[in-house]
Amino acid sequence: MTAATGHHFARPGNRFWPVLHLSGFTPRLLAPAEQRDLLSYGLGITNVVARATARADELTAEEYTEGGRLLTEKVRRLAPRWLAVVGVTAYRAAFADRTARTGPQRRTIGDTRIWVLPNPSGLNAHWTAATMAEEYGRLRLAAEQ
Repeated sequence: MTAATGHHFARPGNRFWPVLHLSGFTPRLLAPAEQRDLLSYGLGITNVVARATARADELTAEEYTEGGRLLTEKVRRLAPRWLAVVGVTAYRAAFADRTARTGPQRRTIGDTRIWVLPNPSGLNAHWTAATMAEEYGRLRLAAEQ
């Protein structure tokens, strides 16, 4: 669905947009087609790997490594205060950190701090919308300080 629409987390039922709102990052629930509105809230969105897939395990180790390299370049250029990576599997593969867990990371990119968030895919069922919103909210609070 993301590939077809050109919008992140576009599949109906994906929990990203509701969780982003429940965590306080957005004042209202945005639709995937409104992703450019994130900029007005001081947020940006991009991919670790540009190729859309139904499941993360459809991506190769090489794609993740190259995606991590390109994302690092983008972060160095734009210098955000925080980089949030959605999905611990994606973070581990892209940044060669097999022990990473959800939450703030020790690694930085320049002065940019990194936080790994749970993937909102329905395949990640052990995280509910409420528990994901709590974790996203922890990042929001850290970013506001």
